[in-house]
Amino acid sequence: MRMNATLVIGGTGTTGRRVAAGLREQGVAVRVGGRRAPVPFEWTDPATWDRALDGVGAVYVVPLDGATLTGPLVERAVRHGVERVVLLSARGIDAPEFAAADAPLARTHLFGERAVRESGVTWTILRPTWFAQNFSEGFFRDAVRAAEIRLPAGEGAAAFVDAGDIAAVAVAALTGDGHGGQVYELSGPRPLTMAEAAAEIGAATGRDVRYVPVEPDAFVAELVTAGWPPADAADHAAAVAALRDGLDAPVSDGVRRALGRQPRSFAEFVAAADWPG
Repeated sequence: MRMNATLVIGGTGTTGRRVAAGLREQGVAVRVGGRRAPVPFEWTDPATWDRALDGVGAVYVVPLDGATLTGPLVERAVRHGVERVVLLSARGIDAPEFAAADAPLARTHLFGERAVRESGVTWTILRPTWFAQNFSEGFFRDAVRAAEIRLPAGEGAAAFVDAGDIAAVAVAALTGDGHGGQVYELSGPRPLTMAEAAAEIGAATGRDVRYVPVEPDAFVAELVTAGWPPADAADHAAAVAALRDGLDAPVSDGVRRALGRQPRSFAEFVAAADWPG
């Protein structure tokens, strides 16, 4: 079978669907990896992997959080003739100040990065900071809808990166030259505190969106009351700790190195986003 398709795992998610759209714009044949896709792919069912990988020459991998399945998948992909892998990882994944190496999410990314580096094929790793789209599509969407963002982030700031920039870098790495063996640290052009981000969103949406800092223990208790499993609530609080400590504030040059342009600003994201009603 000709190796003329690109498999996008997580192809309906925040970055994956943008990667798939960007590839199609370039005329690339795209296979979306998902349990309800025409060719189903499910992380927890390796029996689905072979058919999803048939005829694929490149793969964009959004790992399964908390699992260490990227390695087995990459091994299977190489056996099928895949020649290029682009992995979505995370900023600071190999820095102990961000997260303990045995934390579930850290294990996912550390094992995944090791697997692609040792795969023997062309690889690129993307390490984004917090997604700007977390406010419009992800973790913070319900809080924005309620006009109150409650987080244990203190006065910390993050250089929020637009998911469109992440996808553009992924598409470049999947289709172009010069990206093999690169680790792209991806951020926006300037850091914002949660209060500043809330103010920009409020100005764009006409709502009085407020940021309310809470203590980590109180935050975990609120999530558990809302129905979160205690372990998941604690992991979420731990992820926010890097933001509180200012570790997500540095501006990275990955977008510029990969695309030859500056990353999109948070203001541009806010203006273009589809905000929850």
